[in-house]
Amino acid sequence: MNQSSEPGGDNGTGRDLSEADLSARRDKLTQKLDERRRSEQRAEAKQSGSTGAGIGQAMQLSSEFVAGIAVGAMMGWLLDHWVGTSPFGLIVFLLLGFVAGVLNVMRSAGLVAEQGQPGQRAAAQKKGESRGSGPESNDK
Repeated sequence: MNQSSEPGGDNGTGRDLSEADLSARRDKLTQKLDERRRSEQRAEAKQSGSTGAGIGQAMQLSSEFVAGIAVGAMMGWLLDHWVGTSPFGLIVFLLLGFVAGVLNVMRSAGLVAEQGQPGQRAAAQKKGESRGSGPESNDK
């Protein structure tokens, strides 16, 4: 057995090795902490940027919705003045503006494919097939 008075080795050589090991471990931990701090700072910067982007997208969606309703109401009001059907044109076009606003918001959010773009239908069909809801799926 080891009869030395120092814990960890013979006549101080074990202590030197353990100090070297400890300093190496400390250096590795310092590097890992620095990397983690940098990654957290990047994540915070990305999150603050995404908050601004989220507010911008919310403003865009709300303005598209309000614009659809306002245009429908204006068209209905003008039709009522020209034709003389006082409340009916406003009501009908206000409802049509509401529907158009909702559809525009859904298109901007990506929930509804836009009409008239080539490849959109094929991409949506491939997406559905990858989920297992395509024409070849056996979910019947």
